[in-house]
Amino acid sequence: MREFKITYFFDENHYIRRFIFADSPEDAEALVRHERDQYVTFHDSRGIYHELHTRDVRVIQISEYFRKNKK
Repeated sequence: MREFKITYFFDENHYIRRFIFADSPEDAEALVRHERDQYVTFHDSRGIYHELHTRDVRVIQISEYFRKNKK
């Protein structure tokens, strides 16, 4: 499994990030397409619960994420 970062942009100053695991970039894209015009719920890295409707998102960006170990 690979980790992907999905960023939902509402405007140029407001965005929220979500991390998912998928086998390929195509699988990550398929998930985003499947969730179009639906509610998405998740907890971020700080444990904060988020619920958003993808209809309110202007841009969705998907990129592979390579987590660095923090020491």
